Amino acid sequence: MTDFRDVVAEQRYEQGFTDPDGEMRRVWADYSVQGNRRAILHVEAEQELRGSGASGKFMQSLADHARAEGHRLHPVCGYAVAWFKRHPDQGDVLG
Repeated sequence: MTDFRDVVAEQRYEQGFTDPDGEMRRVWADYSVQGNRRAILHVEAEQELRGSGASGKFMQSLADHARAEGHRLHPVCGYAVAWFKRHPDQGDVLG
């Protein structure tokens, strides 16, 4: 796994993970800025990572990043909405 990063110029969060063949792949989330709030528009993993748990780990990193930066998250993407419903303990970053 590589470090979580905010690619501000592209309004995208991304994080790298190693796939089962040892190749580096990524999970990303596109967002829009609304003041101190980030609307999570779309979360996607490269095909080789699907089913590996990488997207869930990415979402945890995203919540941790938002908490550290003082951002509030507004999940719009169905995956992000479902992840926060399954992890109510991470709801302190929603707003």
